Amino acid sequence: MKSRRPRFSLSTARACIAAVIISVVALFLIPFQYLSVVLNLPSKRWIPILFHRITCQVIGIRKTVNGACINDGAVLITANHCSWLDISVLGSLQPLSFIAKSEVASWPIFGLFAKLQRSVFVNRTKRSKTGDVAKEIAKRLKDGDAMVLFAEGTSSDGNQVLPFRTALIGAAKTAMMADPNATIGTDDAAPVQPVWIQPLSIAYTRLHGLPMGRQYRPLAAWYGDMDLMPHLWMLLKEGALDVTLTFGEPIPFGADADRKQAALKAEQTVRTNMLHDLHYCRDKRHQ
Repeated sequence: MKSRRPRFSLSTARACIAAVIISVVALFLIPFQYLSVVLNLPSKRWIPILFHRITCQVIGIRKTVNGACINDGAVLITANHCSWLDISVLGSLQPLSFIAKSEVASWPIFGLFAKLQRSVFVNRTKRSKTGDVAKEIAKRLKDGDAMVLFAEGTSSDGNQVLPFRTALIGAAKTAMMADPNATIGTDDAAPVQPVWIQPLSIAYTRLHGLPMGRQYRPLAAWYGDMDLMPHLWMLLKEGALDVTLTFGEPIPFGADADRKQAALKAEQTVRTNMLHDLHYCRDKRHQ
């Protein structure tokens, strides 16, 4: 007789428990975050951190952080993008918001989370809207929010960094103006604060403590035509991922800065750091 495989494995049980814990935490925190956003309370910046830290803990994500985000002036963090998991990994570090494609806003569950994290949504098919989005990003930067831009414009397989897009990086320049709607050359367009572009590389390096290698990295990376829910379920079953986050040197973005040059420099820094983290060991600080 053929042996029957158990229908309910330990990994399935683990995934079910993780899903229940994350769902309960989300249902508990969502009303508080909604009120915090509506009433403009300081807690709107800290509740998402709590949620993301619990999510990372439950899934089994261990983070290694090299460097730190600059806290002098406005900062636009330009990062590579491997997976939906990047949101929780980065969101667990500090108060920040994301610049996301407009389709995310309509996604079940994740769209709600993105809105409550005060994400700025970009319609990449309508270039006429880019200016309005840039002004919204600039306003948020001036208000002290660290903004994360996945500058590739899509997610990759986690083994490479795609070319950075430059359109929204110009929002950092707008953030320097006293009035984001002002005309360049007027008093209201004079610089009022330092603005930085900070590269950040994301590298998923280990699974269950062992090096992933290219063939296993899709367990973490979500890209191409992958369906979201099956990938989420697979990750909940596997867990125990190591991810390395490396902040590059901040790039000063003055009034005469060229956004294309800034984007290229950020892209090169992110690519160099990510490839280094994938292939070599660093001094580590786990969180």
